[in-house]
Order: sequence, then C-alpha cells, then structure tokens
Amino acid sequence: MFKFAHTNFQVSDLERSLKFYKEALNLTEKSRTDCGDFILVYLGDKYNSQHRLELKYFKDRKEPYNLGDNKTHLAFTTKNFSTAHELHEKMNCIVTENKAMRIYFIADPDGNSIEILPEDDDF
Repeated sequence: MFKFAHTNFQVSDLERSLKFYKEALNLTEKSRTDCGDFILVYLGDKYNSQHRLELKYFKDRKEPYNLGDNKTHLAFTTKNFSTAHELHEKMNCIVTENKAMRIYFIADPDGNSIEILPEDDDF
C-alpha cells in the first residue's frame, strides 16, 4: 500500500519561491530542515492535506534550472476558479490556457508548471 507524501521542486531563490507559493496558491510553510548544503521546506494548504510540496534549495547554486522538455506539473483545484484566474492574471504567471477544458497553467519563478482547474470537474 502506498500513499502520496510530497512532490519536489528545486528552487533557485527560496524566499522568492515562498512568497510566490503563498501569494499564488496560499501555501504555507509546514516544516523546514537545514541539511547543510541545501534546505528542504515543506508547504501545505489550509485544508491540512497530507500531500506536501517540497521546495529544495541548494545554498551555493547560482545558475537557473534548465527544465528542458520537462512536461511534469503539479495540479490544484479551486472552488473559486474565476477569482484564482484573476489573481494569476494580475501576477502575470499564466503561461497557457485551455478555455474549452476550463484549465490553465501557471509557472513558478523557476519555471515549474502548475495546473489550475475547477474543483467541480470529475477526474
């Protein structure tokens, strides 16, 4: 038996990423571990979901990450789809949208892709 634990994104500027995830998705820090060369920060939602977003920050890394053809993404649902869309438009972080499917994607400061979809859709 397996249960989801977390999803990892590597970030180049921890404070910038924490600010983005708070503003864009209302995620807050649940725990932090300093591992010497890197820091792990686990973010969670206000619903106390067990799944976490793990931000891994290498202290000495200076260059941005090259995601190449990476098409992986994290997905979030929201009961307030239009309000969320307005916020993300204002933040200028929407990178692609499919109005027919009622989904759109935002990118975090490192280019990681996050799908936003209405909570009322069936999967």
